[in-house]
Amino acid sequence: MKISLLRSFLLIGAFLCFGWAQAQEVSGTVSDANGPLPGASVVEKGTTNGTQTDFDGNFTINVGENATLVISYVGFSTTEIAVNGKTNIAVTLTEDAQALEEVIIIGYGTTTVKDATGSVSSVTSKDFNQGVISSPEQLIQGKTSGVQISQSSGEPGAGIALRIRGTGSVRGNNSPLFVIDGVPVSNESVSASAADVGVGSGGAKNPLNFLNPSDIESMSILKDASATAIYGSRGANGVVVITTKSGKGGGTDGQWGFSSTLNISKSADRYDLLTSEEFVARGGANLGGSTDWQDYLFRTSASTDNNLSYSRNYGSGNIRATFGYSKQFGIIENTDLERITGRVNWNQRFLNDKLKVGLQTTVSRINDKAPFISRTSGSTGDLLAATYYSNPTRNADPNSSAAPDRNPANLLAYYDDNTHTDRFLGNLSLDYSFTDELSAKLNLGIDTSESTRGQVAGPQILALDNGAQDNGRASVSNLDTQNNLMEITVNYNKKYDNSHLEALVGYSFQDFNRKGQNILGQGYNTSDLNGIVSTTEQTYNATRNLASNYQGYGIGTFQDEPDAGDQFRILGLFPDINQSTGNLPNIPINAFSVDTFDYTDELQSFFGRLNYTLYDKYLFTATFRADGSSKFGGNNQYGYFPSAAFAWKLNQEDFVNEEVFSTLKLRLSWGITGNQDGLGYGNFVNRTRWDALGIDAGSQLSSPATSEVAFANPDLKWEETAQYGLGIDFGFGNDRFTGNIDVYRKETTDILLNLPAVQPATSPFVFQNVDGTILNQGIELGLDYDIVRKENFTWNTNFNISYNQNELQDYNGPNLQAGNLYGQGLSGSTSQILTNGKPLYTYNLRLVDENYNVDANPTILDKSGLPKVISGLSTSVNYKNWDASLFFSGQFGFYVYNNTANALFASPQIGSRNNLKSVVDNGITLSATNPSTFFLEKGDFVRLQTASISYNVPLSGDGLFKSMRFSAIGQNLFLITDYSGLDPEVSTSDIPANGLPSASIDYLSYPRPRTISFGFNVTF
Repeated sequence: MKISLLRSFLLIGAFLCFGWAQAQEVSGTVSDANGPLPGASVVEKGTTNGTQTDFDGNFTINVGENATLVISYVGFSTTEIAVNGKTNIAVTLTEDAQALEEVIIIGYGTTTVKDATGSVSSVTSKDFNQGVISSPEQLIQGKTSGVQISQSSGEPGAGIALRIRGTGSVRGNNSPLFVIDGVPVSNESVSASAADVGVGSGGAKNPLNFLNPSDIESMSILKDASATAIYGSRGANGVVVITTKSGKGGGTDGQWGFSSTLNISKSADRYDLLTSEEFVARGGANLGGSTDWQDYLFRTSASTDNNLSYSRNYGSGNIRATFGYSKQFGIIENTDLERITGRVNWNQRFLNDKLKVGLQTTVSRINDKAPFISRTSGSTGDLLAATYYSNPTRNADPNSSAAPDRNPANLLAYYDDNTHTDRFLGNLSLDYSFTDELSAKLNLGIDTSESTRGQVAGPQILALDNGAQDNGRASVSNLDTQNNLMEITVNYNKKYDNSHLEALVGYSFQDFNRKGQNILGQGYNTSDLNGIVSTTEQTYNATRNLASNYQGYGIGTFQDEPDAGDQFRILGLFPDINQSTGNLPNIPINAFSVDTFDYTDELQSFFGRLNYTLYDKYLFTATFRADGSSKFGGNNQYGYFPSAAFAWKLNQEDFVNEEVFSTLKLRLSWGITGNQDGLGYGNFVNRTRWDALGIDAGSQLSSPATSEVAFANPDLKWEETAQYGLGIDFGFGNDRFTGNIDVYRKETTDILLNLPAVQPATSPFVFQNVDGTILNQGIELGLDYDIVRKENFTWNTNFNISYNQNELQDYNGPNLQAGNLYGQGLSGSTSQILTNGKPLYTYNLRLVDENYNVDANPTILDKSGLPKVISGLSTSVNYKNWDASLFFSGQFGFYVYNNTANALFASPQIGSRNNLKSVVDNGITLSATNPSTFFLEKGDFVRLQTASISYNVPLSGDGLFKSMRFSAIGQNLFLITDYSGLDPEVSTSDIPANGLPSASIDYLSYPRPRTISFGFNVTF
């Protein structure tokens, strides 16, 4: 009995000692370079026993004395620490650049480079282009294959054309869908449009200018249908997912950051015009003065960009707040872009981390000042045209007349154009995990803007034939937009012994409202330009409530009843089209008109995605989305967009030598996506509107008239793009050398087109789906090589190149003229054509022989404005605290029509107008009224886009600053091209009556600047 009792005590004691040994308490702190790291994971290796660090980075866990702790945090290298009887452990985690790079944001989720089944590229902030960046697209220009990015001109904030794998639509803008922090934003401009106050219409501004580039963490480019079909009707042109920075790296004490950049810009090239002495020597009219008009117009400008940020990670969440101020002065007088932005990103976990709440908000103010420059100016041209042709012996007197031509000094002094745009983008997400496998997410977003544009030609302005001279003419355009989003998604994520299943289903509803007013006035009792705009706005505010339920109204004398004197006519649409006369108000303007608009489009969607991985080497993806749009009638309101993809990690197969291939993956994809861009509002129903009331040179209002803006077509439906893809990802030497090869084919059918209506008809055009296929097929290659990997010295090079063939096939519709040309004698002339068997933007021009004789009729050429090859090369070197980089971009296989030379420099004759030295001295005479192949030139170019050098100041860490960096950056440093104009990289978007956009037509483009920037960046 005693022996049994003793044995029992010994057994209990041994058990207690064993339990004590297995349940040792370990405490510690986890930090990063900035201090304690809250929310880090601490897990006993080989078990599910774990905890997270608290607000101060501290943790406590019970483990065995021989246990190993695995400490991890997103974006940092995982560290393992053996306990070995220690009771207190301090760990400092280091950032894992490779882990950060591998994560790719895709539609409604994330993946990694190695697990992606579709063609997806990601560019993170460390690889963004540097220098003067007006819009996010410029950050990734040339960084990935198959993506063409071109700014329409050198004007601050000018529109940017972004094409992913070619141009797939005749009518649409061909821009990809942009998704910012989970909110899809509209491709339409949110800035009030320009009116014609005497020079023609202006180009569109970039709708993404409101986003501060320094707030962006990464941009993912979804190229193929497998990646984009989850966005259905808006994925045909690809998708760009923009993710902004969070506060997760700010540390528990918070971190401030400040950056400031000074940018010095000047014109990169100028026309070689005759000087005043050369002009007189060749027989030009001598007016007794001497002015280099290009020197007068162009300037060396100094701009600034400043950003202040605060980040903090407090364990259960993080926050980041930023303020940015940028003032970019253009290289032409009276041109600047001011951007003021504020952003707050907040993430918080509740209920034992089951509920995750995210809030991202940005507010911005864009102030944009534009000169007297137009893409559609006529024979006398705009400010640039007047600068190029003006007599160099004329003095720069703004009050002297150059009639019938225009005086650049006069246009600078007495024309004003200012746009103010306020925008707010925000989204709130709630993500709740019911179990480890099942979660649901609610995402609410809003994107709203208010924009006002005031344009005025003062009474002192000369050589305008619209009545502005001696009267003053002003336009005020107001545009309010609002985009509301509600999305609900449910995600199921389950890991099995040898496989992994992830399923997503969701519902989305989004509406887009655009409303505003276009106001025109003429005849003012002041010459103050600001006062004229203010008077126009005050007149609208005083008269807009004098009538109700109207589309527009006019106050003044009308052309159809000139003897009736001034009238107040009100133009309505409901209940029927009507016109009435109100009591005449007393206004300080001779003639005044208002036109209004207000419309809403809606999009409702159901979607799902299934990802299945087997043995971590066979990956399957299937998606489906059904979209219903209010832009289409009931017969085809819904479109259905499926996709499927398969990827095979060949490097994990026994028959592949892993010592040779660190990565080898085969990808196959197919899918259908849709497009409704360019269709506009309500074009499937018969609609009639009042024409906007114009004001003639005598300050009389045009006679009220209506026109049909759309014909009924209940069968109108989506454009559809079927895409097939084959890709190979490869890597050698532990992915020191990586690359990808992609082959694709895109076929767009049910082409949306505005075709001539069968006559007789009240409208000359009607929207239809026409038979035909727009084919884009090509190959892409991307390579990345770490040439040197040493502790204090690294050298990396990245190269990408892509070839795309574009062709319109099986098209039986009429040949449609496009590519309008402008200038003296060129009214109504076109240079491009839509025809079967040719690429989009194919040139249709008169041929010129060796004796400079021009054919009477145009010929359809085998030349297009679309580049066949685009390429980018970047290289970067890091040595100790120094780093430097070069980035080259190039486009090949396209042609540019030099409309500027056609309009201004076709003939060697001089008299009152200046000319190029080469044209005058060569004596080649061509009629400016005959568009011909003489002005069609190859646009191939290679550009040194950026070159930079930076120095990171070594700091002890004991002072105020945690880091300090100085940099110098050059942009557009040199251009290699045979094009005779200023720059072959032009992007025009003029839309004539037949609704076809144009491309690669160079008409008085705002010159691209050459810029040197000096930057300073600190954290504290």
